[in-house]
Amino acid sequence: MPNRAKGFLTTVMLAAAAVVVYAIFGAHFWHGFESLALLIIAVAASRLRLRLPGLTGNMSVNVPFILIAVVQLSLIEALMIGAASTLTQCFPKDGGRPKATQMLFNISNAAVAVGIGNLILRQAFVGGTVWTLKSLLPLAAASFFLAQTIPVATIISLTEGGSMLRIWSSIFHLSFPYYVLSADMASIVTTVSHRIGWQIPLLVLPVMYGVYRSYRLYFVRAAEAPQSIALAKSASA
Repeated sequence: MPNRAKGFLTTVMLAAAAVVVYAIFGAHFWHGFESLALLIIAVAASRLRLRLPGLTGNMSVNVPFILIAVVQLSLIEALMIGAASTLTQCFPKDGGRPKATQMLFNISNAAVAVGIGNLILRQAFVGGTVWTLKSLLPLAAASFFLAQTIPVATIISLTEGGSMLRIWSSIFHLSFPYYVLSADMASIVTTVSHRIGWQIPLLVLPVMYGVYRSYRLYFVRAAEAPQSIALAKSASA
């Protein structure tokens, strides 16, 4: 790993450590079955992951459950769910061992994103503010998206070369609609849960599995498109 990449990895890890320390010394509100259910679902959903075509990176369907945790649970609980699901996501499907540096970066990056999302949503509970939780959720989701994807594009650029902006643009094109959907799911679950109960997030997993299957088909076609164009050019040559 180049020195610049090592320096960036260290910066992300230090930022994550700061978020964890803040969460430890902050207010603790434990939500029992709700946090346990979200933890189990997020870990299970993290195994439903897809490799981004043309990029060294993947996307799993654990994002809406992390966002739900950020909205409904305390920061320390959301960090535990984000770290556990991200750690599970790092393990290859073929049973191999994950790379230590990649695992540390992904978990640290997730912790920073959770911390930023929590910081924004806390404004809904500040006395005298005109913001509401519902109005802040899209901003928190957008910040979560940027906090997750910009560091990924940066580390890919530092380790493999290429323009960071171009890499991030590719990630944006492939994954932004999924983050929008995840934010919508988190908003719906948050609204319904207050009226019915914490069990509602359990119903999200089948929906996200359908999204996973759709994205899988989309990514396969996206990966095959350049090959089809190359074959067409060689045939016409």
